[in-house]
Amino acid sequence: MMSLVSLSLICFFLVPIQAQSTITVDLAKKYQTMDGFGTSETFQRANQMRALSPELQRYSLDLLFNRTSGAGLSILRNGIGSSPDSSADHMVTIQPQNPGGPNAAPKYVWDGNDNSQVWVSTEAANTYGVQTFYANAWSAPGYMKTNNNDANGGSLCGVPGSSCSSGDWRQAYANYLVQYITYYKELGVDISHLGFLNEPGLTTSYASMRSSGRQAADFIAILRPTLDRANYSNVKITCCDSEGWNQQAGMMGDLKGVEANGALGTVTAHSYTSQPGSPINSKLPVWQTENADLQGPWTAAWYSNNGAGEGLLWATKIYDTIVRANATAYLYWIGVQGGATNSKMIRISDDKKSVIPSKRLWAMANWSRFVRPGAQRVATSGGPSEARVSAFENVDGTVSVQVIQTGTASGAVTVKMGGNTFTIKEASAWITDNTRDVGELEVEATNDGGVKTTVPGRSMVTFVLKPEAQN
Repeated sequence: MMSLVSLSLICFFLVPIQAQSTITVDLAKKYQTMDGFGTSETFQRANQMRALSPELQRYSLDLLFNRTSGAGLSILRNGIGSSPDSSADHMVTIQPQNPGGPNAAPKYVWDGNDNSQVWVSTEAANTYGVQTFYANAWSAPGYMKTNNNDANGGSLCGVPGSSCSSGDWRQAYANYLVQYITYYKELGVDISHLGFLNEPGLTTSYASMRSSGRQAADFIAILRPTLDRANYSNVKITCCDSEGWNQQAGMMGDLKGVEANGALGTVTAHSYTSQPGSPINSKLPVWQTENADLQGPWTAAWYSNNGAGEGLLWATKIYDTIVRANATAYLYWIGVQGGATNSKMIRISDDKKSVIPSKRLWAMANWSRFVRPGAQRVATSGGPSEARVSAFENVDGTVSVQVIQTGTASGAVTVKMGGNTFTIKEASAWITDNTRDVGELEVEATNDGGVKTTVPGRSMVTFVLKPEAQN
């Protein structure tokens, strides 16, 4: 028979135990203000959701937007269509045919559905309270471009360096974008951010449009007054959703003029060819608007071998983007979709009878549920070895502290408020790991005014602290 002493010794060697550690939060030292966390259902992915049973539709929406049972996402990115039809996974344009030239009266066509993006958007707004909607075009319609095709690159007719016999389409494209957000407004969804480019350095066989920073700045100078004349001065123009963080950083020199005069509202970048590791040189909010493991076989795992689709890895990617690169928003590429890759956070089963959330979704939830729009990142010191630590003060006065333990050690972690400016009235802690999906942990008060809980190895724990003064 094995003694309790020998059993405990074995457990000691199997599960590394870290010394108790303390994290101190400094509310006096503030960094960027957060806009939120989100995803998209572009390229007819929303149609895939809409084709599910009513019960699975609601479950899918809850997984994305519900703040208690799902990720509590606060940003939805919609695709502004440019294709003349909805074949394959095309995003259909609101003006399929050339109206007769850039100065001709437009011939818009609106089906009120927009590849089911209207359905997702109205649900997000009306049922879940989402207020940030990012409408983003991958391309202008083909007849507005140098290659007369919405796919395969080409540039917008009229920008510097373009050559088009059909004339200058810049104002017509600006009007087109304004009309798109007007259609949504008429249905009760207010577009807050508007983008006219996506990965402008990349030519693809689907909707794509090339642009330099100089060409983008030229068009922004037309789009901004067009929005203002239509009473959309509150809509922020974004640019430029470059394929990688470093590529977007390289475009900023040409965008300084439209940044300085207030025409550009938000800088946007993807993380495929280069990951966020340092801030982009801009005083504007910077969003990471698209990243995913596009090729890896589907996995719902949190941690196995630190694979490209595992949840713990994505928790750290979000950390690096927000804490090291000062981003104010993080969006995963697709929320819900069928198929056998990790391009989405939630998989529709092949028989369409179930949807399966991955741990990537729950990694996002450990951020998005507790770091709400308007939260300010604040300073921290201390923390466990091998852990990434961050903290945010929400507009409701609560403070959330993220502890991502990338190592194997498990141990008690205490969180304290520095500076005697915050007395903790209530506290909770929420964990995602191999067995739990934002599960609640027991929290214990300490004698010095802090709170503590056990943070296991390979986990993410978010503390939520409510101040004494809060009702």
